[in-house]
Amino acid sequence: MPQPVRRRVVLAVCCMSLFIVGLDNTIVNLALPAIRAELGASVSGLQWTIDAYTLVLASLLMLSGSTADRIGRRRTFQTGLALFSLGSLLCGIAPNVGSLVAFRALQAIGGSMLNPVALSIVTNIFTEPRERARAIGVWAGVVGLSMAVGPVLGGALVGWAGWRSIFWINVPVGVAAIVLTAVFVPESRAPRPRRIDPVGQLLVIVLLAGLTFGIIEGQGAGWTSPEIIGSFALSAVALAILLPYERRRQDPLLELRFFRSVPFSGATLTAVSGLAALAGFLFLNSLYLQEARGFSALHAGLLTLPMAVVTAVCAPLAGRLVGSRGPRLPLVIAGGGIAVSGVVLAGITPTTPISLLVVGYVCFGVGFGMLNAPITNAAVSGMPREQAGLAAAVASTSRQVGISLGVAVIGAVVAASPEAPPGTGRAGWTIVAGCGVLVFVLGLVTTGRWARATAARVSGPDHDAVPVV
Repeated sequence: MPQPVRRRVVLAVCCMSLFIVGLDNTIVNLALPAIRAELGASVSGLQWTIDAYTLVLASLLMLSGSTADRIGRRRTFQTGLALFSLGSLLCGIAPNVGSLVAFRALQAIGGSMLNPVALSIVTNIFTEPRERARAIGVWAGVVGLSMAVGPVLGGALVGWAGWRSIFWINVPVGVAAIVLTAVFVPESRAPRPRRIDPVGQLLVIVLLAGLTFGIIEGQGAGWTSPEIIGSFALSAVALAILLPYERRRQDPLLELRFFRSVPFSGATLTAVSGLAALAGFLFLNSLYLQEARGFSALHAGLLTLPMAVVTAVCAPLAGRLVGSRGPRLPLVIAGGGIAVSGVVLAGITPTTPISLLVVGYVCFGVGFGMLNAPITNAAVSGMPREQAGLAAAVASTSRQVGISLGVAVIGAVVAASPEAPPGTGRAGWTIVAGCGVLVFVLGLVTTGRWARATAARVSGPDHDAVPVV
């Protein structure tokens, strides 16, 4: 097989894995009312159904990225596909909420070995800077498309085959990806393998788990209860220990020097803000359409189709804009679109005209479609190629942290107002709008000449790094 064709096949295989992992971030949202009805889940149970996946994913992404750089990217990638497929199969037969949450965590262990490792494979296969930039643009487009199409596909599957089918669909895709990886993807490792950092990994898990638990369970247990105060305190202590500890290590789990690059730090904050907005949008919208409006899962999924279509159109356009004009314009459009959507949907009621909802969905689709390409580009811009797995993992972790926090915070807002029709609270949609404003501001601040100079200082003499565009 000619080398250019082989590279495109490798990109397709990696994007396949990215698609199913991204899909699982959002496909579950349209199934939440069905899961609640069959398994008797509470609001916090529904939050954990989503956050068990994103929390474990966020906790392990950096470990998986550096481990793949050490023991082999193809081997790690195939292991991740196998675990993700097994977790998906078990989710589809879960008898209760507790087991569903546990199997979602198993899914996430496998998923953590896919996205950063696959992006590392791509950056090492596409060595010519311009060709690599185009490949990353395709990659970023798939990120946005998978998350946007999730609600539509989820609604269709729940309507036709029940909520369990949203997990079973991953199994044949995962098996096919394992076979294609064995045939087409070459093995690769970092020239100087990084040592495992178990202490740093444990601190990251405690930090994220403590924060998420406190936010989700705070409403039910009481914000001043000992367990919630202790949860937040444990998270703060973990952070206070993690930063100086990682700074002293030769091979840290969290490479703090990356954050001296303003574009990289900005991409991290942008990913958290933008994906928190997406998670909040999907959580509120799913409850609103099915419980406040009484639509079926299929009907609700079809109503979100305008967002998915606009995202699919804007995602590749964003990649081309990043390549030709830099990240500022797509970031500004992303922030503006998300903010306008939150404003439009704030204060919706069970009788709000569908036309107004569609306007909000289209605005969000434009914003989210423009978001991922500049984030992904900044994550690997100016970073040494041998640490591509770690740099990509930090960006992927930021996305998952954003989703976890979005569901936790906005779910807590919903739980605090049980008298309001689900999904109609102004506070939740205002948070979505605020996330969009933050993305807009970060797009302006992190894309100027000063920001690019900080990225150049981080990359040092490594001219083989992905250039800042």
